Amino acid sequence: MVRHSTSASELWSRLPWRKFKRDLFRLQMRIFKAVRNGELVKARKLQKLILKSRAAKLLAIRQITQLNKGKKTAGVDGIKSVDFLGRFQILFLLNDIQKWEPGKLRRIPVPKKNGKIRILSVPTIFDRIWQCLVKFALEPAYEATFSATSYGFRTGRSQHDAQKVIFQKLKGTTTKTNLKKRIIELDIKKCFDRISHESIMHELIAPVGMKTGIWRSLKAGVFPDFPEQGCPQGGVFSPLLANIALNGIEDIHNSVRYADDMVIILKPNDNEKEILNKIKEFLSARGMEISEEKTKITPVTDGFTFLGWLFKVQKNGKFRCVPSAENYKEFSRKCKNVINNSCMSLADKEKTLKPIVRGWRNYHRFCQMSGSRFSLWFLQKRFHYTLKKTTLSRQEKVDVAKRTFPVVGYKENAFVNVKTTASPYDGDLTYWVGRNSKNYSGKTVELLKSQNNTCPICGGLLLHDEDVQLHHLDGNHDNWSYVNLSVMHRSCHQYIHMTQKSTD
Repeated sequence: MVRHSTSASELWSRLPWRKFKRDLFRLQMRIFKAVRNGELVKARKLQKLILKSRAAKLLAIRQITQLNKGKKTAGVDGIKSVDFLGRFQILFLLNDIQKWEPGKLRRIPVPKKNGKIRILSVPTIFDRIWQCLVKFALEPAYEATFSATSYGFRTGRSQHDAQKVIFQKLKGTTTKTNLKKRIIELDIKKCFDRISHESIMHELIAPVGMKTGIWRSLKAGVFPDFPEQGCPQGGVFSPLLANIALNGIEDIHNSVRYADDMVIILKPNDNEKEILNKIKEFLSARGMEISEEKTKITPVTDGFTFLGWLFKVQKNGKFRCVPSAENYKEFSRKCKNVINNSCMSLADKEKTLKPIVRGWRNYHRFCQMSGSRFSLWFLQKRFHYTLKKTTLSRQEKVDVAKRTFPVVGYKENAFVNVKTTASPYDGDLTYWVGRNSKNYSGKTVELLKSQNNTCPICGGLLLHDEDVQLHHLDGNHDNWSYVNLSVMHRSCHQYIHMTQKSTD
């Protein structure tokens, strides 16, 4: 790629990103409305406009090269990052989007918890940008058709929505009926690797040119043993394509789905064999099948695990949700690896442990977290042992431990579910701005209110489409007073630090 240019970075940062996002969002809202009204021809014409849109292309480039967490993962081309001039060059490559030819995929073996290997197929950075552009056009069309109880890899929805729905379905109105309910813990065998290409293409709401590109991308990721199946894990639009393939499985019976993880709730008189046969037929038509070994039927009083939580109805009829034993064990392992690392300084341990602990506690903040089972006392004690070897005073040790193991409040089942028919593309910005603020806690919530959910850098709304971050105005990350903090888009925060480095 061409060398970095300061003028190119200035030009990139000064592009009217707020206007680009607004222009793209307007087209996406029109696609959503057209599909919901059954106007598929109109929807396809609007999708073509997105593929041709300069704003959409630049937003796709920024998303992949600047914002995505996997932006530094290289494909077979070996390119991990793209400088500012390179981003403008990619814009010209996207001009002839109809003739896009995807490159080969880089295969990365990833060990699974059961000891087996999962293959992550990573496209080149150029192909990821093309897939992101396609996702901009596809996603609003399917948000108009997706089931209300499907929560995985969907904008505006999360694991906590699925958690709350399970609570609502299992809390029951009569204790006797609730205690007799059962759960089918459904496991789909190698879901991404077995999705039929024909079934995906049959369901696609897309213009011909976009369908051709998606078909080529699917064929670029196939394994020799299954030439007509597979959606490569690692692609930008792969989760969306998997959701498209599985859409409708929730309608077979009362269920909650998060991507390819699914639980089906059975009442006492429900015939589990008949329900499983219907699911097998549904999956078979899409090239998939149930894993007989991992799919099981469990009484709710025995408890079942889903998305890292253990759900259980106690004999008194009360519903309980706590972190699963496996989830806690994995979290504990990560912490111990950092605490016991003799090559890390105390400052590095604090910096590494803090987001791990805060992230785990935030994820489980709607669980029952009281009691010794999920106490971090043993981990804190182990950390205190490492502090004994330092020259810090007693109070300094206490302060370090508090910063390293931040406390996050919890309230069981307090999460407020997303409206069943609501979508970020329905245009109800008041609802989604208010809902987005509930995804954060502490100082971030107060700052969002004081800033009217507006980014002070670009002036855009702080919505679901991009993470927000706290910025320390004086550069002192130990100064957490409100007057020293500002909340802004992650991309805006990145640019502030980038310009500061360039002037140092």
